[in-house]
Amino acid sequence: MRIIIINIVIFLCIIIDSATSWRFKGKERSPVILIPGDGGSQVEAKLNKTIVPHYLCEKTSDYFNIWLNLELLVPIIIDCFIDNMKLIYHNDTRTTTNTPGVDIRIPGWGDPLSVEYLDPSKASPGSYFKDIGNMLVNDMGYVRNLSLRGAPYDFRKAPNENEEFFVKLKTLVEETYVMNNKQPVTLIAHSMGGPMTLIFLQRQSQKWKDLFINSLVTLGAVWGGSVKALKVFAIGDNLGAYVLRESILKDQQITSPSLGWLLPSKLFWKNNEILVQTQSKNYTLLDLEQFFNDINVPNGWEFRKDTEKYQEDFTAPGVEVHCLHGAKVGTVERLYYKPGVTVDGYPLLILGDGDGTVNLRSLEGCLHWQGKQKQKIYHQPFSGVDHMEILRNATILDYIKTILTVAT
Repeated sequence: MRIIIINIVIFLCIIIDSATSWRFKGKERSPVILIPGDGGSQVEAKLNKTIVPHYLCEKTSDYFNIWLNLELLVPIIIDCFIDNMKLIYHNDTRTTTNTPGVDIRIPGWGDPLSVEYLDPSKASPGSYFKDIGNMLVNDMGYVRNLSLRGAPYDFRKAPNENEEFFVKLKTLVEETYVMNNKQPVTLIAHSMGGPMTLIFLQRQSQKWKDLFINSLVTLGAVWGGSVKALKVFAIGDNLGAYVLRESILKDQQITSPSLGWLLPSKLFWKNNEILVQTQSKNYTLLDLEQFFNDINVPNGWEFRKDTEKYQEDFTAPGVEVHCLHGAKVGTVERLYYKPGVTVDGYPLLILGDGDGTVNLRSLEGCLHWQGKQKQKIYHQPFSGVDHMEILRNATILDYIKTILTVAT
C-alpha cells in the first residue's frame, strides 16, 4: 500500500512538473509576445455593399477571412479582394477609410495563433510565426494564450492610424507579466513589427520597461525603410507567387499608408543617392514627390509626409535588443528604366546587399543604438537567409531558444 501511495505521489509530481516546466528551469522563463510585420496578421471583412467591381463579387456577407485567403487571389475574384482590402485616403483628415460597405477587423488579439497562421485553416502557404510558435510550445513548454501571446494589428495603416495598437500592447504586456508570476516579457518582432515595437517602447517610461520588458528580439526589422517600397509603388509586388500579377495587386498595395512609412529614411540614405534612374531624369529622396506624381500615385507623397516623423525619431528603445537579420541576398537598391522606357513601364531592378526585401543599411539600423543606452545590443547577420526564411531557419530558432533558456 505504501509503495502504491509513493508511486501515486511520484506520478502527481511528474504531472505538476510537466505542467509548469515552461516556468521553472532554475529561474522562471520570460513569456513571449509575437509582433508581426506587414501582411503578418489575419484580417476579416464583413460586406454590405451596393456596388461591386464584378458580378461574381459578393455584396453582403458576415465576417470572413480575407487575409490570407488564397481562394480570393484567383483570377477575377482577386478584383473583389482588392476592392474589399484597399483603403481610401482623405487628404483633409490625413486618414484612411475602407471601401464603402466594407467593415474590416483584426481578429485574435492576444492569441498567438492569429499571427502563427494567416489562414485560420492553417494551410501551409498561410503560415507565419508557426515555426517559432511550435518551437516555443513543443520544445520549451510554452503555453499558448498564457506564456505565448500574439499582437496582431491592421498592417495596411501606418503608426498614425494605429494608436489603439500601442495602447492595447501595453495592457497585453502588463497582463502577460502578471499571468506569468511577474516575469518580464520578451517581445519577438518581424519586419515592420520592429519599428512598430520601437515606437511602442519609446513611449514607455524607463521604469516601466525595466519592470515589464526582458528583451526585444527583432527578425529582419525595417529600421530605416527599404527601396523595395518604391518598387511596390511603381509596379506592385506578387508576394512571391509567380501566378499572381504585380500590376493587379498594386491597385490594393499602393493604398496602404504603411507602404509610405517603409520608404527609404533620410537617416539611412543620402539626399544625392539615386533611387530611380531613367534616361531623362534621376530621382533621389529629394525628388520623391515628383516621382509619385510621375507614376500617378500622388498619395504616396502624402503617406510620406504623414509618416516621416516616425522615421526621424530613432531614439534607442531602452531595453536589451537581439537584432537578427539575413544578409547577402540580392535586394533592390535602385530602379533602372532603360533608355526609351518611361516610369510607366517596367524597370530593371538593380540589386545590392540585404535580405531580399530590406536593404542591409536598414537591417543594421540597430547598431546606431550602441553606446546610446545602457542595455546591451546584440547584432547578428545570417548569410543567405531571406526576409521570410528567418521565421523558420533552424539557426535562428536555436538562437531564440538559447536566449530564452535560463541555465540551472
